[in-house]
Amino acid sequence: MPVVLMVVHGTDGDVLPFVRVGRALRARGHDVTVLSHEYYRPAVRGADLDFVPVDTIAEYEYHLADAAEQADATGIEQFREHFDRTGLFTQLRFEVGELVRRHRPGETVLVGVPLSGQSALIAAEATGAPLVCLAHSPFQLLARDRVAWLYSQVLTDRIDTARADVGLPPVPDWPGWMSSAQRYVGLWPSWFDQAGIPSPPGTPLAGFVLADADQPAEVPAEVARLLADGPPPLLVSGGTGRLLHRAFYRSAVAAISSLGQRALLAVRHRDLVPDPLPPGTCWFPRLPFRAVAPHVAAVVHHGGIGTLGRALASGTPQVILASGLDRPDNAERLARLGLAHWLPEQEWTPEAVAEAARAALATPVPARPEVAGTGGAERAADAIEAVLSGVTC
Repeated sequence: MPVVLMVVHGTDGDVLPFVRVGRALRARGHDVTVLSHEYYRPAVRGADLDFVPVDTIAEYEYHLADAAEQADATGIEQFREHFDRTGLFTQLRFEVGELVRRHRPGETVLVGVPLSGQSALIAAEATGAPLVCLAHSPFQLLARDRVAWLYSQVLTDRIDTARADVGLPPVPDWPGWMSSAQRYVGLWPSWFDQAGIPSPPGTPLAGFVLADADQPAEVPAEVARLLADGPPPLLVSGGTGRLLHRAFYRSAVAAISSLGQRALLAVRHRDLVPDPLPPGTCWFPRLPFRAVAPHVAAVVHHGGIGTLGRALASGTPQVILASGLDRPDNAERLARLGLAHWLPEQEWTPEAVAEAARAALATPVPARPEVAGTGGAERAADAIEAVLSGVTC
């Protein structure tokens, strides 16, 4: 049976698309193992995939909190300190060891992420197994050289030590090494790609793989009662992580309140929620976006690829407060297409956010049914199978 070894880190929008692709591969008869955070064990095992935890839940939560503290860091040496403080070097070596141990010659393909898949890169080089990198957003392909430079400046000794564990020499060419996977696959559609700097030539685009596609289609009873008790509220979400500008929730809540609108806040970490909340604003640790998004007036969010994909699938207007990583690029692409309104962090005044919300509410967006299906996961699985079988596409 062909073996697929997947390594992915991050939050729901990073990990759950891999689980969906893994499920598609499992249905085709492949032996799929996911290496990820212990927090995602239920999701991985629920998809009938093998699971190897790379940390504990406590370590994962500590990593999220520490990463958030680095959001405003100005020195690259702080990235090195974060890497060491959160035990990522130990985790890297563990992942490499597991990948090499589970490799079956001639039957294995490795699957990782372009910017954070160093363990998969090392294991691929050590075993000769092909590596496919699934990119969640265009930024992950466009930023490879910049990230390679960062790693070369502050983590060379850490990476080279992990390489030495499996008999490899130091990295000779960082940009070349960071781009050495056999295949890079984009998890977004061609029309999204064409709205900004396009992906490198030859990159297959599978389409969005929505992280919440397996969520219940029914609105929770408590939320259903709130929806029935007045005009549709606005949904506010900064994703399931903590790597947000500190003004995100404060600005969003103040703007919606100034409009006299109700709001639903989906925030996993309670300490990020403004206190007190204004009347008409309700907080939930989690909400099933697949069920709720079609019933809200608009979504105010951080620009994560999964959130914007779900809003597109349901035809829900979007206001994006984008800061850091891939989010400004994601937001700019949608804005160019007339599918969202967005503001960079320097413009996050309650007045400006309220004005963006007014504009979004006044310009309904047609739903894009093709975003919501399983086609993205199946096409990504096709690309992985092609590499596994030695076929180029």
